[in-house]
Amino acid sequence: MTITQREKDGYTVLYLEGRLDTSTSPMLEKHVDDKIAGYRELIVDMQRLEYISSAGLRVLLSMQKTMDRQGKMEIRHVNDVVMEVFEITGFVDILTII
Repeated sequence: MTITQREKDGYTVLYLEGRLDTSTSPMLEKHVDDKIAGYRELIVDMQRLEYISSAGLRVLLSMQKTMDRQGKMEIRHVNDVVMEVFEITGFVDILTII
């Protein structure tokens, strides 16, 4: 998985590309743990994310809980495969998906 971070108009965008699974979710977790204290508005762009597992969902849930306390987080450009996982797991009710 590739994570690209950009600052844009006062908010942070994380672009995720590839697979967010057991082997790659620690990479996202470390990236976010190192920087999340500075985020006020966070957008996670999943346009190029091909797959997400329960390990990836756990990291997103942790990110959402932190951002609920300090700002806001949006998930954008979710493909049908990932959206189906969000729907089946109930994450559509937890995350702000645009």
